[in-house]
Amino acid sequence: MSQSPCLQEQYAPANACFGCGPANQLGLRVRSFVSGDEVVAEWHAAPHHEAFEGVVSGGIIGTLLDCHCNWTAAYTLMSTQGLATPPCTVTAEYAIGLKRPTDSHLPLRLRSRAVEVGADRVVVEGTIECGGKVTATCRGTFVAVREGHPAYHRW
Repeated sequence: MSQSPCLQEQYAPANACFGCGPANQLGLRVRSFVSGDEVVAEWHAAPHHEAFEGVVSGGIIGTLLDCHCNWTAAYTLMSTQGLATPPCTVTAEYAIGLKRPTDSHLPLRLRSRAVEVGADRVVVEGTIECGGKVTATCRGTFVAVREGHPAYHRW
């Protein structure tokens, strides 16, 4: 994956989110990049991300897809509304499908795209691919928050 600034580093370098915050040294540090009409990322697991030997924990998979899809929504709202920076978005709901074990020794490829766009919310679908196969899917709704919400201006 490119070493150029990812969405997280470009727009939220001080974000401490466990899943995607560049400022969280103990987090997963997902790095999402725009690629055509998709947002993509590559991520590598460590042994402490495993549910058992050789298989990534389902909770880690959920966090990866939640954060990556959330950034897809934020970027989509920024792009469709002509904003200079993405609005802070939060997860309203998401569902993860675990299709097969995700090998912790291979790189994981995250892919997502907006499938419905509203004024303040985006429905995003995403996948994790490992070893050439989709191992997990996600569908979620992500909402731009307003002043007064705890996540407002967290980036």
